[in-house]
Amino acid sequence: MAGHTKQRTAHDRGRLSAELRGFREVQRLAYECAETVAAQLRPGVTEREAARMQRDWLRERGVRDWFHLPFAWFGDRTAFAGFKVPLQFFPTGRRLEPGMPFILDMAPVHRGYAADIGYSGSLGLHPVQDRLMSDLRPHRDLILEQVRERRPLREIYENVERLMTRQGYANRHRAYPFGVIAHKIDRVRERRWSPTAFGFGTQSLKGLAADALHGHREGWSPLWSPYHFSDHPPQPGLWAVEPHLGFRGTGAKFEEILVVTDSTDPAESAFWLDDDLPHVRRWAEEKAA
Repeated sequence: MAGHTKQRTAHDRGRLSAELRGFREVQRLAYECAETVAAQLRPGVTEREAARMQRDWLRERGVRDWFHLPFAWFGDRTAFAGFKVPLQFFPTGRRLEPGMPFILDMAPVHRGYAADIGYSGSLGLHPVQDRLMSDLRPHRDLILEQVRERRPLREIYENVERLMTRQGYANRHRAYPFGVIAHKIDRVRERRWSPTAFGFGTQSLKGLAADALHGHREGWSPLWSPYHFSDHPPQPGLWAVEPHLGFRGTGAKFEEILVVTDSTDPAESAFWLDDDLPHVRRWAEEKAA
């Protein structure tokens, strides 16, 4: 982690480009929303209400477009228990209870910059989810190390899954469409009115589709999955990465932006956009304890 701190300090001194600062600002805004809403959750709040709280908070701060609208998952839905079709990801009338784990997930677009974040917590103490969150730390380190080694995305995915298995956990990001652990994000053209389709911003979907078409021609995919279309080295750009652990009806994940460049300097070839995030601060406190 010392190397990460040195890297973060260097970027904070002005080496981070104006464009990357824009992405970092909207990612921080999303995490601020997650922490604020999490602190306001009470017994009886439904997933739909928690999703609306996120949406309202972000709209009050100028968000008018989305990569996807906010999600909230409570209880065993944090581990995607029984999820078979995409509609099951959308918020439901499930009510939060004392001691219940939850995940908030949102992907706002602000001033043309996009972010996609995941925040795990619980209403009161939940030792299992606490353990899951602690055990996510080596996944963050592993992903960065192997992206810097330019290993194929499919191989990195498999190595993350092997680590989960060794830890005794189930890979719950396999339940996502195409089993993705990450996807590319880009700038989004600002419009006065930004419609959504099936919970996703149409402008962002167009961008992802354009990336998919361009990547298909060049032999890469904007989706980081366990399938053959991800059997290529990391493509330069911004990737929203979300390893998701599950254990006996409890799930936990983080999601944040990984920057991949074409630099030959390992430290500059890939780096997490921001080390000042709730889960990273948590791990630093655990290490210092």
